[in-house]
Amino acid sequence: MVQMLTKEQKNKVAELLSHLLADETILYLKTRNAHWNVEGPDFKTIHVYFEELYNELQLVIDEVAEKIRTKDYYAPATMSEYLELTQLKEQRKEKYDSMTFIAELLKDHETICDFLNKTVVEIESYKDVATSDYLVGLLEQHQKTAWMLRSHLK
Repeated sequence: MVQMLTKEQKNKVAELLSHLLADETILYLKTRNAHWNVEGPDFKTIHVYFEELYNELQLVIDEVAEKIRTKDYYAPATMSEYLELTQLKEQRKEKYDSMTFIAELLKDHETICDFLNKTVVEIESYKDVATSDYLVGLLEQHQKTAWMLRSHLK
């Protein structure tokens, strides 16, 4: 027999996903900023790469919001909510070169990886296999992006 999540468990999962949605949204905006404002001799290549990254994040944001809704919970959808829920930091730049942006985005992807690792363990304790599986896939996506960003900094 399939065990259904209790209302309390659904709410807890949705709250965790809401934090993730906030992080993904802020990361999306920071990646857009990098795309718009990067300068330097590698401009064309990195400008295109940042566009690929924010397009991937745009899909993730929609998927996470829909996951939240499957728990009969309303997804946060305002900047004030995102800023309250996120663990990522926004900073003014002194340099607008690719290495500065890449280092910051790498840190953010690693932060999300840490959050996802902890979140998967908690969600698995509720036996929410579908959400856990989705988050493991998302973790792999962030780990791959972090690896690519890290490789660029070497």
